[in-house]
Parts: sequence; structure tokens; C-alpha cells
Amino acid sequence: MRFIRRFFRHIKEGFLGVKRHFGMAVSSASAVTITLLLVGVFAVFAYNLSYLTQEIESSISLVALIDYDVTDSGVINNMKNDIISIEGVDRVDYRTKDEEFDFYNETYPDMVEFSELYRDDNPFHDTFIVYLNDGSTLSSVKNSIAKINGIDSVEDGGSNTYTLINILHATRNGGGVLILALIGLAVYLIYNTIKITIATRKDEIWIMRNVGARNGYIRAPFLVEGIIIGIFGSIIPIAIIIYLYYKLHEITGGVLAGVITLVPVYPFIMYLSIGLLIIGVIVGFLGSYISVCKYLRLTR
Repeated sequence: MRFIRRFFRHIKEGFLGVKRHFGMAVSSASAVTITLLLVGVFAVFAYNLSYLTQEIESSISLVALIDYDVTDSGVINNMKNDIISIEGVDRVDYRTKDEEFDFYNETYPDMVEFSELYRDDNPFHDTFIVYLNDGSTLSSVKNSIAKINGIDSVEDGGSNTYTLINILHATRNGGGVLILALIGLAVYLIYNTIKITIATRKDEIWIMRNVGARNGYIRAPFLVEGIIIGIFGSIIPIAIIIYLYYKLHEITGGVLAGVITLVPVYPFIMYLSIGLLIIGVIVGFLGSYISVCKYLRLTR
């Protein structure tokens, strides 16, 4: 019961602290608001970019050519199951050599007249078109398929395909690093703002120390204040981003510039809002914790 009373007492003192130092609280919340707005906007951009790169990666495929002497449907079906069981494979499509011939004609219509001369002696292989979950597994999946009996060769698109995959991964990783940097900036801003707040309340802290209050007891209300500031600071960015992203989807129909498919509004915007709220709480807590601990250490 004592712990519960103390817990609610700290919460009450935290709210009273925000009320008594409303100007500084607004200043701190504004720092969180501006930074979280930047984090939110960039998160929308980065996630949609990641969504686009994943769509591009999902279109990357391997073409496994089947030996000419493998014609039994049961053997071919077993080979397909072996490929599906390889880690990293999403799905496998089978095309006969006649379908491959027709596909070639559709791809190169100018060559139809010439290619039809070889229709009766079709040079194409029966093939498996192998789609991957993640482009980073392209090389390992290719090597695994090549070891299956009955596979003549496996085509992966050459070095350009691997270069594209590396660029897509670097793009996603770069977005994540920048978001972390913005979160770090938010912590730094609120740390400096709350540090000023604590300095203006040094007499209050001094009195609490003189009556025997421990550092944890002194620190608790400031941590509650930081969390409250983080919550209030995240409300405006969440509202703005929900509104703007919803409007962007409404205006573009979910397709930007006619080619870039945007992430669906739901549940993405809900997860993003929860994420920004959690970041706001963490930023407020860390900013308060770092600044109050540093002050208590310096004045011990």
C-alpha cells in the first residue's frame, strides 16, 4: 500500500510540476512536437520507400531451366516441391517450353516471323520461375536450386541484379539510421530544455535533500513530468500526419505519380501513431532522466 501511495503521489506531483512551470513545459513539449513531426514525416517517407523497394524485390526472380530429358510430370512436380522447400523461396511457377516460346514472341514481337521457323524444333527448356521472399537470399537460393537433379542451369540476371538488391537494402537501412538520428535529436532537445527547468527549481531540490529525500524520490516527479511532456508533445504530430496521409491517399487514390503504390492507410497510420506516442514517452523520460541524474550527481 505504501508503494502504491508513493506511486500515485509521484504522478500527482508530476502533474503539479507541469502546471506550476507551464511555460517551460510548453517549451519542452514544443521541442518534442517539432522533432516528432520530422520523425513522423520521414517515417512515412521511409516506410513507403521501403514498401516500394520490397515490391521491387518481390518481382526479382530466378529462372531454373530443366534438362531436356526430364519430361515425366511426377518428376517435375517433385523438383518443384524441392525448390519450394528451400528457405527464402516465396513461390514457384512452372512453364512448359511451348509457353516459354510464346512468352519470347510476346516479349520480342519483331522477331516472331523469324522465331516461328523454330517452332517445330523448339530450343527452349521447360522452366521454373522462382520468386523470393527477400532479394538478399538470391545467391544462396540459386546455389541450392542448381544442386537439384534435373536442373540444367539457373539464371539470376547477372551482376546488375545484385547491384539493384544492394541499393534497395542500403536505401532501407539509410532511412532507419536517419530516423534514429532524429530521435536522438529529440532526446537532446528535451534534455537541454528540462535541464533549464531543473536549474530553476534548484531550491526545491535542495529543500527535499535537506529533509532526507533520496535521489530516487527526488527524481520520480521529474520523470513523470518528462513522460507527460512527451505525451503532449506527440499529440500534434500524430494529428497532423494522420490528416495529411489520409488526404494524400484520398487525392492520389493510393498511387503517387501513377507508378508508386502508397502503403494502405490502415493499419499503417495506426501503427505509426502508436509508434510516435511511444517515442514521445521514451524521449520525455530519457530527457528528464539524463538531465535530473546529471544535476543530482553534480550537486551531491
